[in-house]
Amino acid sequence: MKVAEIIETLEKISPTVYQESYDNCGLIIGKSEWECTGVLCTLDATEEVILEAKTKGCNLVVAHHPIIFSGLKKINGKNYVENAVITSIKNDIAVYAIHTNLDNVINGVNGKIADALGLINRRILLTKSSQLMKLFTFVPVEYSEKIKSALFEAGGGNIGNYSECSFSAEGTGSFKAGENTNPFVGEIGQRHHEKELKIEIIFPSYLQNTIVEALITAHPYEEVAYDLIALENKFEAIGSGLIAELPEPVDESAFLAQIKSSFRLKAIKHTPLLGKKVKKVAICGGSGSFLINNALAARADFYISADVKYHEFFDAEGKMVIADIGHWESEQFTTDLLIGVLKANFPTFAVLKSEVRTNPVQYFL
Repeated sequence: MKVAEIIETLEKISPTVYQESYDNCGLIIGKSEWECTGVLCTLDATEEVILEAKTKGCNLVVAHHPIIFSGLKKINGKNYVENAVITSIKNDIAVYAIHTNLDNVINGVNGKIADALGLINRRILLTKSSQLMKLFTFVPVEYSEKIKSALFEAGGGNIGNYSECSFSAEGTGSFKAGENTNPFVGEIGQRHHEKELKIEIIFPSYLQNTIVEALITAHPYEEVAYDLIALENKFEAIGSGLIAELPEPVDESAFLAQIKSSFRLKAIKHTPLLGKKVKKVAICGGSGSFLINNALAARADFYISADVKYHEFFDAEGKMVIADIGHWESEQFTTDLLIGVLKANFPTFAVLKSEVRTNPVQYFL
């Protein structure tokens, strides 16, 4: 098992192209060609976690938060970041981070929060645009199903909860094969007319090379005609936060009690209760103040996130309840998500959960 195989599996569910511009996801320390002896999953790749990985025989740490977030000019062990880097390099332990790209997929970090609260009818709160492309291609009628299957297998044709989506229109194509060609149909030097289907599919932009390769491999023609168009459409499965619903409306105090129990919290900071039932809930794991206005626009009754500043609580405007449950607390189930993905793909490989509680915030009660 190579480190690269672990990375490939993680990036199928959460490609690094979905990370925010300020982020630093991917393989941060180590080499992808290393043989992997085991994986330790965690929220934070601190020095203590690196040493835990060494003790347990794991040479790959998969963390949610990047241990190197901004540039390092010196590595002298003067802070926790430098110490973790030194320890991982010294012990040949690779560190991989899957951060805002995992925040930005519908079944990622926020999906686990929604699972913990039993939320249904989930949608991205702030969807991303310019993440999709459309392929147009022209194929002989009898080859259309083969080519569509190849494009679907390569990741094309998904719209929301629907897969294998395409559109076809019949027409007639023409071409004249030149010298030194080997035409699939027609004769060299003569114009040929062929009944063809025009096929259209949508796909995520990052799959462009994969989609084109699949098309060319499956297509019978020597020269394959196709067009690629960048789309401005919103990608409903990619973006920040979630808006969802409780199966049945509940009282605000009862919902706070549910949050406290589900996340094993000692306390919850929140805005004044409004004396109404809670049905629609917006969530964002980690620092989510930037989505307060989006939650209001979605008419959420509750917005659950973390790292909300004093003045940002005022932004609730008496229209919804903002509940700050803590950064680590909101993301604590992310480790289970990573373990679930890896064990599903590598059931006989060592995939472990870190026993180090990396939360730097403590409470005196």
